[in-house]
Amino acid sequence: MTTVKAYASPSATEDLIATTIERREVGPHDVLIEIKFAGICHSDIHTVRGDWGPQQYPLVPGHEIAGIVTEVGSAVTKHAVGDRVGVGCMVNSCRECANCLKGEEQYCLNSMVGTYGAVDRDGTVTQGGYSSHVVVTEDFVVRIPEGLDLDVAAPLLCAGITTYSPLRHWGAGPGKKVAVVGLGGLGHMAVKLAHAMGAEVTVLSQSLKKQEDGLRLGADHYFATSDENTFKELAGTFDLIINTVSASIDISSYLQLLALEGALVNVGAPAEPLPVNAFALIGGRRSFAGSMIGGIRETQEMLDFCAEHHLGAEIEVIPAGKINDAYERVLASDVRYRFVIDTSTL
Repeated sequence: MTTVKAYASPSATEDLIATTIERREVGPHDVLIEIKFAGICHSDIHTVRGDWGPQQYPLVPGHEIAGIVTEVGSAVTKHAVGDRVGVGCMVNSCRECANCLKGEEQYCLNSMVGTYGAVDRDGTVTQGGYSSHVVVTEDFVVRIPEGLDLDVAAPLLCAGITTYSPLRHWGAGPGKKVAVVGLGGLGHMAVKLAHAMGAEVTVLSQSLKKQEDGLRLGADHYFATSDENTFKELAGTFDLIINTVSASIDISSYLQLLALEGALVNVGAPAEPLPVNAFALIGGRRSFAGSMIGGIRETQEMLDFCAEHHLGAEIEVIPAGKINDAYERVLASDVRYRFVIDTSTL
């Protein structure tokens, strides 16, 4: 075991603190990564505060990891020392079920292993990217192309793939009208990606305070959902709506904005259920669906796409000592649009 620096949550009600954790020794198929940057995802806050269920503490969050390979196991073939790499929301899966064999490891029928707060195949509890180093099996490490700086690439490992995957699956592209609900950590990447795919992009935000940003990031239109006329004006408009907010909204009202056979896809994960009026679905053969990150193959595809189109996250880099302040600012929607920890400050 190797001792490394980290920031951990001692409990659901306490601030994160500086500490050390143990990482396993590098096995034959493992890669040791010196973490350079780690993004702060809203999921980190939900998890450490127990919003999605009880956790085992102390817990080191972080599943937007960008760094450099410093050691590889004897059987590793996919990565080499010095490679620029990333790790996203999962670090293992059974690799044998139908979904894993399709390259959709995030939907592993035997449970994929999350990057933190999950029980790995060896029985240990995973600890995440708010740390100086991590050891990950090579199959769950992706290459960060040279066209992407590591700091802006880190949030792509969650925010990027979480929005890229449904946009690709539901066919965002030329001739398609795509709406993005919420312009936050996920939403700003959804706008960038949908625009780069060639879709006509509309942001649906509670107010117009981020309108200038939304248009700069690639939106063609921007509407305030607090204005009741928005739902009247845009009824029956969109082929695809990506809902990125992690709070309860009136899904049935948003379903009315879909065109015939349109789909509303939830990628935000609020703690509360989202009730749906069946008539909002059956009236236009509409779909209400969900999507969770993406498989390893698609994550690499997303990174290559972002490098080709010069897309990185909009970030604010912070030292580790500002993590707790950053959490409060995320909850207050006071970030444009992703905090990224400089792990050299741990």
